[in-house]
Formats: sequence, C-alpha cells, structure tokens
Amino acid sequence: MGSIYLDEEAWLNEWNARQERKKHLVSCIKCLYDSETPNISFDSAGLCIYCQKDDELRIQFPGGEKGRSDFEKIVEEIKIAGKGKKYDVIVGVSGGTDSTYMLHIAKEYGLRVLAVHFDNTWNTTIAQQNIKNTLKVLNFDLWTYVVDNNEYDDIYKSFFQASTPDLEIPTDIALAATLNMAADKFGIQYIFEGHSFKTEGMAPLGWIYMDAKYIESVHSEFGKLPMRTFPDFSFSKQLKWMLFNRLKKIRPLWYLDYDKAAVKKMISEKYGWQWYGGHHLENRITAFYHTYYLPRKFDIDMRTLGFSGRIRSGQMPREEGVRRLSEPPAFDKDLFEMVLRRYNYDQVEFERLMLLPKKTYKEFKTYKPMFEKLRPFFYLMAKANLIPWSFYIKYTAKDNI
Repeated sequence: MGSIYLDEEAWLNEWNARQERKKHLVSCIKCLYDSETPNISFDSAGLCIYCQKDDELRIQFPGGEKGRSDFEKIVEEIKIAGKGKKYDVIVGVSGGTDSTYMLHIAKEYGLRVLAVHFDNTWNTTIAQQNIKNTLKVLNFDLWTYVVDNNEYDDIYKSFFQASTPDLEIPTDIALAATLNMAADKFGIQYIFEGHSFKTEGMAPLGWIYMDAKYIESVHSEFGKLPMRTFPDFSFSKQLKWMLFNRLKKIRPLWYLDYDKAAVKKMISEKYGWQWYGGHHLENRITAFYHTYYLPRKFDIDMRTLGFSGRIRSGQMPREEGVRRLSEPPAFDKDLFEMVLRRYNYDQVEFERLMLLPKKTYKEFKTYKPMFEKLRPFFYLMAKANLIPWSFYIKYTAKDNI
C-alpha cells in the first residue's frame, strides 16, 4: 500500500477506516463533536460542553431584536468616536463571505470604513477579485500590509518541522496585528471582525492554539531567516493597543442574525462576489491546511466546526452534517504541487515531515500560562470589548490535553 500522504487510493482507504472507527465513539446528541475532541465532556443527557458553552453565549448574544438593538448602540458609539476623523471603523478583509458581509453591514449602518488586508502572498485570484469588486461598489479605501514572502515561507517551514497542528496560525496572528497596526496608524478605535460562533463555532484547544510567543519559539528553533516584516503581536504590543489605544474589537455577527447561504446569494448579486469552494479556502495555504495537512496528518477535519455551528443555529440538519463529514475534504492536487514547489520539498522530504512525531503547542514556549494567571484581567477586557469573548473563553481557561 502507498503512503496516505502521497497516494490518493491509500488515503481514501485510510479515510474509510477512520470513518468506521468513529462510528464507535461517543458523540454529542446535538452537534458533530465526539469523544476524541480535545477537552470535551458530556452532561447526563449527552450534550457536549461545547454546545453548553454555545448555549451560554446565545444568552449573552441572543440575536433577534435584542441583538440588533445592542449592535445599534455600538454603532452610535463608533460614530461618536469617529467624529473629526476620516474613518469610523476598520474591517479586515480576505475576500471571504464573512469579511465581505462585514463591509456590507458597515455601509448599511452608515459607517466610514478603512478596509485592511494582510497579504501573506498566498491569496487566490478569486479572493483578490472579491475584495476589489466589493470595495469598488462600496467606495471604501483599502490599506494592505504585505509580508516578505521568503521570510513568511521560512516561518511556515518552521511549523512543518515543529509538527504541530498549528501550521496556519502565523496568518491569524499577523492579521490581528495588522488590524491593530492600521488602527494605530490612522487613529481608529474600532475594529470589526467577521467571526460568528453561531455559524462556525470555536475551535477546541488541541486543534488550534495561537499566540505570538509560540510563533517566535517555533521559528527560533527551526527558522533560518530573521523575522523582520512579520507583524509584531507581542504581549507588550497587545497591552499597548488594548490599554492605551483602547482598540475595541466588535464582532457584529455575534449580535446580528446571520443566514450564511442567504448572505452568499446577496453579496454575489450586489458585489459580483464569487464562491471559492469552502470556509477559509479563499487563501491557498489555508486551503492546503484545511483540506490536506490537518485531516491527513492529525485526523482533524475543520469542517466539523462550521457544520456544528450551523446545526446549533438550525441552518443545517444534523444528518446532513454527518453525511458531509463522511466524505473526505475536496482536495486540489495542483495546490499540493504548488506547496511542494514553493517550499522546495521533494516527495521524500515532504513525507519525512508528515511522518515526524506529532507535537502540541505545550512543547514550545507560549503565553498560555500567563493568560491563565491573568484570567480575571482578561474577563474585564472582554467585558469592555477590548478583546474578543472567544479569546477569554478559550485562551485563559485551563487546557487538559
């Protein structure tokens, strides 16, 4: 039998074997999480801890008229803070569904937007065109930060060597830093983020962990080039932006009702937006990460998050989620070849990397112990919208993996 990393028939056989094994796991009665999900537990009725947390968040962020009213109050605060300035709010853009809809919402509420994009040099043509088309219709300005591609490739190659499931976190951290950098540069206090726990859930620790110290730790061990253009999101910078700049992170989709299928149709008609095949797949390295790296090496299928979120929201029948997860993620062989060419890996070297012993973030230096000690402080920061609630819930809690 061939390698599951290089031979598609071997991979399909392995996938089918995994599906048979998963049939014997304990699963949540509501969502698609099972007993192999990190840090999971179930109540007496069989409801998982993640669904219970989701229920708690829905009390705090109920949507409907209450959610819209709460969001409208925030919009008024944003307009007051923006008086005398060129922009009211920053919206991070990727060309994806959520960020495009954030632009639409901002325009609908009469906000003056600076769109901000972090270019990790892996954008798809569709994503670039989506950004261009939407901003042209809305007449919003764009500020882009581009990282040096050789330096960025070196960071990614370091994470291949580290052999943790967090290969893609440099983009998430760099985007967060870029949004803050733009807010600092242009004197903007509010930032819209496109995350929706109602349609995409929150990734369990053990599937994904991220912080800037973690990236530095991995890169210091395995990297070869200095990190000169990678955006700085050190804890000292985070404190500055949080406490002195008072940058507020707002997630409109936590307040507003969000039917993703209807939104896709609307933005396609209104802005010429095009679908790119799946959640987070508007970026090539992210697509590789979701459709190849995570499922094949770590048996992590990130579709579970989005499908579970939509099931909890009543936007997808559980049976449909089960059926779709039984099929392997759609994979683009040309993308696989592109990754190997760009990182100068032959198949032998790539397979060696994929066969390295699996590690977790706990085997590297991170801010996690400090985040846990400062949990009460971060609770206050989340209450003030200075950090996202998801950061407080995930990163300051004890991790049992």
